[in-house]
Amino acid sequence: TMGVLFKNAEAIEHMRKVDTLVVDKTGTLTEGKPKVTRIELLGSLDEKAALTLAASLEQGSEHPLAMAILDHAKETGSTLSPPEGFQSHTGKGVSAAIEGRNVALGNKALMEEMSINTEPVAQKVAQLQAEAVTVMYLAVDGKLEALICVANPIKETTPRAIEELHKEGLRIVMLTGDSRHTAEAVAKKLDIDEVVAEVLPDQKAKVVKEFQHKGRMVAMAGDGINDAPALAQAHVGIAMGTGTDVAMESARVTLVKGDLTGIVRAIKLSKATMKNIEQNLFFAFVYNSLGVPIAAGVLYPFFGILLSPVIAAAAMSFSSVSLVGNSLRLEILRITLT
Repeated sequence: TMGVLFKNAEAIEHMRKVDTLVVDKTGTLTEGKPKVTRIELLGSLDEKAALTLAASLEQGSEHPLAMAILDHAKETGSTLSPPEGFQSHTGKGVSAAIEGRNVALGNKALMEEMSINTEPVAQKVAQLQAEAVTVMYLAVDGKLEALICVANPIKETTPRAIEELHKEGLRIVMLTGDSRHTAEAVAKKLDIDEVVAEVLPDQKAKVVKEFQHKGRMVAMAGDGINDAPALAQAHVGIAMGTGTDVAMESARVTLVKGDLTGIVRAIKLSKATMKNIEQNLFFAFVYNSLGVPIAAGVLYPFFGILLSPVIAAAAMSFSSVSLVGNSLRLEILRITLT
């Protein structure tokens, strides 16, 4: 199969008109399975101690970055402690008490919220982010102790899919809560037209709405729970089949295989389907405009021609067969795209 599910006919009609594709980074452009690549120490903790505190803290989180830290801790045999007073700071990070120490792990915005100065490591962070990694700050008792770097591999199919989408005339916009440096490094690798970075989960729908106000026909592709409002806001919401049920429920199109090449197939299928419908309407209009008057005897006063009911019935059947035959040409497209 083509691996594209349209929820309704309106989605098919709108898909061909899309000129701007907004894509979430994690799980859409990337594998969605991040891995810890390095830990930069800044204070008195050694690498295992820093990892143990971070993993102990992330036990209460279901974020993909949290899973990466927990997996890394498991691989290194770290013994975790239960977090107390766990707090999730939406779009920023998490904090809790670990063995009597106040631990926070997250982005620069979380550090600023907790009045922790990040300027001394700003240059180092910028260098790391230029390598397309996500950098998380680990603070213990109000002091920066480590930078945890997590890389999220780009899907193998993504570069080719973006190239094909550009050929279809789409402007690609990457939407992410990641830092601008990291986002721009990924965008440069993939030749993405525009980057909207450091976006909080509840701001994604607002970004989509802004593009719509500029007169853009917007499709939004995402896979997470926090993508659902943006998927619903877009003219065409596209959910990855490998994502959450909430995202798929909010979207009008679901890509079974969960990669961007499905969007290329969806656009081509949409254009071919609507063109086929227009052709069938034209054929039916011309056929009936000529056939019905003749069957009614409009030529009889002038030429004495009167159409037999048998011939009229056969002609009507031929009309239906020709339209069905034209529609079946879409099967050729399916074979070509798969």
